[in-house]
Amino acid sequence: MTAPGESILPQVLHRGGATRQKRVHKKGGKSARSNRSRMDSKRACCPECDSTRLYRDGLRYLKGGTSIQRWLCRGCGYRFSQPNVKVNVTSQIREASKPRDDLTHNIVSKLNPARKEALNNLSFFRGEDVASHKRTVVGQRLNSLRDYNSTYRVCATNKGAKNLEEKPQIERLAGDTKPDYETAKGLIVKYMAWLENQGYKSAKNRVNMMKRLVDLGANLWNPESIKQILTKREDWKDGYKMLMTYAYESFLKMEGLSWEKPRYKQEEALPFIPTEEELDQLITGAGKKVGTFLQGLKDTGADPGELAKLRWIDINEGNRTANIRPVKGHNPRILKVSSEFVRRLQTMPKESEYIFNYDSLRSGYADAKKHLTRKLNNPRLLSITFTTFRHWKGTMEYHKTRDLLHVKQLLGHKKVQSTMIYVNLEVAIFTDRTDEFHVAVAKNVEEASNLAKVGFEYVTGEYNDGGKIFRKRK
Repeated sequence: MTAPGESILPQVLHRGGATRQKRVHKKGGKSARSNRSRMDSKRACCPECDSTRLYRDGLRYLKGGTSIQRWLCRGCGYRFSQPNVKVNVTSQIREASKPRDDLTHNIVSKLNPARKEALNNLSFFRGEDVASHKRTVVGQRLNSLRDYNSTYRVCATNKGAKNLEEKPQIERLAGDTKPDYETAKGLIVKYMAWLENQGYKSAKNRVNMMKRLVDLGANLWNPESIKQILTKREDWKDGYKMLMTYAYESFLKMEGLSWEKPRYKQEEALPFIPTEEELDQLITGAGKKVGTFLQGLKDTGADPGELAKLRWIDINEGNRTANIRPVKGHNPRILKVSSEFVRRLQTMPKESEYIFNYDSLRSGYADAKKHLTRKLNNPRLLSITFTTFRHWKGTMEYHKTRDLLHVKQLLGHKKVQSTMIYVNLEVAIFTDRTDEFHVAVAKNVEEASNLAKVGFEYVTGEYNDGGKIFRKRK
């Protein structure tokens, strides 16, 4: 029971009219304050959609020095303050002409306020939630409130209420209008989904390029800002800038827009070809999984993306072959692997369908290169990438066989023009090569074996006299 003259306002502010005493105790090193905070978040709900999925939106400070929690609904975006008082307002309530001092106590306890029938165009109807400000709803001038609108905070005065209307989305290029960082990130997410739906093979690379432009301060709605960034980045090669223009052009295509694309041309340059000893140093010095991946690249000459897609069922340990599934428009093929690669695979755990995790391999390989560069004092190791193994394999195969079609089939190229680069590499690296050969004839198995041991290659089939021709480059 409440003593005469004592306000019951603290009681009605709690569920069920029961008061909750503040208790401070510690359990497991945490105070009860955090526990009450979690209880409050569970007890609070949005007056608009009744959702309990809420964000804390700071505190609202009252005149008496106290404060109440403000909330932001994650469902509908509505802002409100707690605690709330539910009042069934069946009609718009006006204060009495001479309210008594204990108006709060009498009105709430007796539930007999002065009433007047509501008109059809007035604001509050049955079941509205109205937050309290140091006194009950009855003590406030509800007549002076504007029509109820969800864009206003119920707990705020009309003067301080904020308009929360959403800004209209811009569907066309906005010129100098620059989207904020979060809006730009949202556009990139939309762009990524659009690329996947359109079937772009290089979707991930294009998305990463767009992220980099945004991080550099580019305005995605202003093509001129993209051109300015590309012009200022002197450390970027023209080939990379050309790929940037392709990525941004597809973004404009998604938005139904166009631009005058700047002219950048892929620079012709021969890739770096290390020695076989340097490749073996990386294979030996890297970890178990990274070393196995590098050994597979050296044996097959496959694209790193192709070898990263290798599954356990693609390996035939008996025949020592690997079924390569193509990327970048290459041809599928079955390639021979070394016994060392098979031995390394047998030591790896079969945790999933795929043998390798490409993202973890890249980070592990970068660390291994830095470590071996310092240990061996060889800065050339830093220039060896995953693709370098493929370039080395193509160059060595052409130098060994001088057969362009064989190299094309090994690397999975669609066009022979893509394989011509290894002809130029072989000429540039093996400057002392000649087209002259030592020729020998083997008349039996023993002679053929001896020739093969010293580097002679078999050329033709058996002739009438029983001899077989072998050759060796001078």
